[in-house]
Amino acid sequence: MDIQYKPVLPETKQPIIIIGAGGIVADAHLPAYKIAGFEVYGIVNRTKARAQKLADAFGIPHVFDTVAEAVAAAPENTVFDITIMPEQYIETLKQLPDGAAVLIQKPMGNDFNQAKEILALCRAKNLKAAINFQLRFAPFVSAAKYLIDKGLIGELYDMEVRVTIKTPWEIFPHVIIHPRLEIQYHSIHYVDLIRSFLGNPNSVLAKTLKHPAKSLSSSRSTILFDYGDTMHAVINTNHDHDFGPRHQESYIKWEGTKGAIVAKIGLLMDYPHGVPDVFEYCVAEAGKTPEWQTVKLEGSWFPEAFIGTIANLMRYSEGSSPVLHTSVEDVIDTMAVVESAYRSSDTGGVKVK
Repeated sequence: MDIQYKPVLPETKQPIIIIGAGGIVADAHLPAYKIAGFEVYGIVNRTKARAQKLADAFGIPHVFDTVAEAVAAAPENTVFDITIMPEQYIETLKQLPDGAAVLIQKPMGNDFNQAKEILALCRAKNLKAAINFQLRFAPFVSAAKYLIDKGLIGELYDMEVRVTIKTPWEIFPHVIIHPRLEIQYHSIHYVDLIRSFLGNPNSVLAKTLKHPAKSLSSSRSTILFDYGDTMHAVINTNHDHDFGPRHQESYIKWEGTKGAIVAKIGLLMDYPHGVPDVFEYCVAEAGKTPEWQTVKLEGSWFPEAFIGTIANLMRYSEGSSPVLHTSVEDVIDTMAVVESAYRSSDTGGVKVK
């Protein structure tokens, strides 16, 4: 079967200016843009030496001292790629030209109130603004969506994300100290992903937990989504499984009335080195033993999925795509679900009498 899963690229030239020069820029943004053939016009960072280092490594012609300087020098049709921490979003967005195209690193603020401020500012400045929830564009997710949209597995009734791994939080020094670590900075990807397939849930039931021997605010979570009487959607994460690879796992599973799809998220295993992704699907036929098919897909979550988010923004900006999939208008609902998950975790379940 010919599965269509690669992102459609824009028809016009839209140079990119990157605001921020952290590890995610070096590991994902710039490699992705190089693969896609996008022009990175310039980069700016508070520590200019970090921006210069990336500029030298990736052949970026312009390194700016400030956001204001970058905006003043921006060519026509520039896309601004913001990769800084959420507390800096508002002051940075204020400096962008009204009506500009901008891709903002996830999450959309540190909490729901900040997300609403970002949404209001983007509306006031008429920005074409998207949040970089790139998991939606990972090859194994795009392939699954293609098969589901074609009706291959029938009516979708079950979606599960399970992650049992050892996450080296220490390589994210600005994130590891966050008071809302696990859901806000990791499971939020899966919350957004489930919404992209199933829409907004009626409610959520969640619990996020600490490890007894660690100082992290949280490292394990379970989130159960209410979509009515037949749809089952759940996220289970455990970042503390430091007992070797034998029983570690990381996958997304979709089940339907006619078949199922399982995608192994290889990136998360032995992170940041990763292992190969595995994409499998099964279609049940009456009277036959179910057989699973394995499909080799090109690319992975890092860096290829990062092509999808910015390509969609570029296509929306040029008018060749009517939908901005991870727009601030859409992602505000992801932030609302995350906020509800934290409220559920704080208030607890129904007491047993």
